[in-house]
Amino acid sequence: MTSVLRIIYEDDDLIVVNKPAKMLVHRSWLDKRETVFVMTLLRDMLGMYVYPVHRLDRPTSGALLFAKSSEVARALSVQFENHVVEKSYLAVVRGHLLGDGRIEYPLKVRLDDIADKFAQVDKEPQIAITEYQNLATCELPIISTARYATSRYSLMRLMPITGRKHQLRRHMTHLFHPIVGDTTHGDTAQNRAVFEFSGVSRLLLHAHTLAFNDMSGKKVTTVASLDDEFVKVMADFGWGEYCSAVL
Repeated sequence: MTSVLRIIYEDDDLIVVNKPAKMLVHRSWLDKRETVFVMTLLRDMLGMYVYPVHRLDRPTSGALLFAKSSEVARALSVQFENHVVEKSYLAVVRGHLLGDGRIEYPLKVRLDDIADKFAQVDKEPQIAITEYQNLATCELPIISTARYATSRYSLMRLMPITGRKHQLRRHMTHLFHPIVGDTTHGDTAQNRAVFEFSGVSRLLLHAHTLAFNDMSGKKVTTVASLDDEFVKVMADFGWGEYCSAVL
């Protein structure tokens, strides 16, 4: 696991880094043994305390925003609450999910046994909205079931309008197009087959763009490049030339 973070935007008030896959944003009950966190790495790099404004799941890579003061963190949090912040993700999903669409499917709160042991357990399902766009498709000799000699995949752009826990992963599974590498909500047989084909086992979900207003009110759009494993899958799936188009 890398011990150096790539900074993709910085000003006097805030900073955006390209979070590596499989790295926790901060110390968590989810893994008491973990010693490497994005927040502490960034703090050591900058020599100052930083404040995470939003979060990415541990297996998800990509653009992650931090504030350099609690006041800026509160101001940026308001932008998230008011849906001013624009986010788009890249994901590889099972099957051909064509065209553009919008998912409006409420999600029931799912709690972690350890991390959420003190949380309220009887909440009503929350409104959850995701927009999606197909970017590319392929069909490959990847065998995950004896019924078929090939498997189909789609490269998707996913745009969450709301920010529920595991929203993109759960919405894609709701459409029967789970994200490849999702060990919680995905297709275990498909994950194994893709690993055997490409040697990559990470969740193929990447926070690609993040747009927000800086403290002067100017819109800032950041782009996080794909890591080597994601790029390898793109090449193995015949989307190598498309890589330069999205990045």
